[in-house]
Amino acid sequence: MEILKRTALEQAEAIKNKEISAVELTESAYKRIKEIDDKIGAFNSLTKEIALETAKKVDEKIARNEELPLLAGVPLALKDNMNLKNSRMTCSSRMLENFVSPYDATVVEKLKMNLIPILGKASMDEFAMGSSNETSVFGVVHNPHNLNKVPGGSSGGSAASIASFQATMALGSDTGGSIRLPASFCGIVGLKPTYGRVSRYGVVAFASSLDQVGPLGRCVKDVASLYNVIAGADVKDSTSINTSVPDPLKTIDKDIKGVKIGVVKELMGEGVSDDVRAAIQNAIEVYKKLGAEIKEISLPLLKYSIGIYYIIATAEASSNLARFDGVRYGYRTPQADNLMDLYCKTRAEGFGDEVKRRAMLGTYVLSSGYYDAYYKKAQQMRRLMAQDFNSVLKEVDVLLTPTCPTTAFDIGSKIEDPISMYLTDVSTNYANLTGAPAMSIPAGICTDKMPIGMQIISRSLEEDLLLRVAYNFERETEFHKTFAQI
Repeated sequence: MEILKRTALEQAEAIKNKEISAVELTESAYKRIKEIDDKIGAFNSLTKEIALETAKKVDEKIARNEELPLLAGVPLALKDNMNLKNSRMTCSSRMLENFVSPYDATVVEKLKMNLIPILGKASMDEFAMGSSNETSVFGVVHNPHNLNKVPGGSSGGSAASIASFQATMALGSDTGGSIRLPASFCGIVGLKPTYGRVSRYGVVAFASSLDQVGPLGRCVKDVASLYNVIAGADVKDSTSINTSVPDPLKTIDKDIKGVKIGVVKELMGEGVSDDVRAAIQNAIEVYKKLGAEIKEISLPLLKYSIGIYYIIATAEASSNLARFDGVRYGYRTPQADNLMDLYCKTRAEGFGDEVKRRAMLGTYVLSSGYYDAYYKKAQQMRRLMAQDFNSVLKEVDVLLTPTCPTTAFDIGSKIEDPISMYLTDVSTNYANLTGAPAMSIPAGICTDKMPIGMQIISRSLEEDLLLRVAYNFERETEFHKTFAQI
């Protein structure tokens, strides 16, 4: 159990020093899963044969004194919307309950090339649509810090697997905060890279202009290391950015004297809990001590972001979900009288309530007579928000906000109130709308012992600066070492 509490880089070092074999570490992770995951619900399925095969390759290379990739042998959880060949890929939906991937996603190919054992497919909100990981057809995921609380969504299984010491690292996807919110609620680190920095080939689409794959881990250096593995251009993804990827580990230890940090005033006012506000104020003082320059900045269009996001995201979701028709793959209703009946019954039975809600909203805003009033207007506002954002980042280097106005909430407390649930993403979806990289790091503990996350946002393609600013804070604090007692 002690080895499972170490960071990914510490585990990798232990493997290389023959303190533990990669197979032993992987077996330890599966033992922990068997002991604890019935309480957490972090995994939809396990891929033990695939993981152990990778771990054996690591040990064979060590026996031959061959050089290993940096994270070789460190166990990882893969969000269940990414294709892993010959394993189930369900998106936590009845619609894909029995679907088996015929190929590997690009990010999975990169994990395999770096000899990273994939423990299994992590639970998520159905088709990544949710902020609490309560919409999975396989059941609710529980927060390891308090089993009555949500872990955040939609990558809740990925985050909970790390916080409960089942996996050491994980991949998630982020459309409006789905990596950063679970990272905040579970007290770990999560990064949403620049849109196009990581290939989306082989990842089931929610909203194609917003989705981005990213890493989660126990500390900033783990996340930076995993980001190095998955980032880069991909000819299979037309939105992939064809530029070189600077290694953030080369600059992560440098100080941040003179770095200008902008505190977003719109996200520090009404609705932010006292504990969260105090944690961010404390972080500001830490950054001042480190020599950073702090400046309050304003993003006046931020108040429209929720409305803009839920028009664009649902419109794109409606289009992407059209492929699930009961004809080509996935669930098919056993009783249908004609083709239209097949479509209607398959989708009524195969999709959960939240997915249906978003599909209907998206179809509505794209429909004749409403397209210009809603979808076109939202896209115009999105362009103005991006201009606003770029203008502010000429004055400062990074932005600082709470990841969420509150800490993790009780399971069941918001699931019947969609508007309240959607407002959970008020701090995070801005980065998806602008395409900017953003991350959440632990920044405090609230009065009820739940983790508080802090969000940092930088200019596009400046993940190296983003990670350096985050690491400098982490190095001065101990919040990332506040482990779940489970």
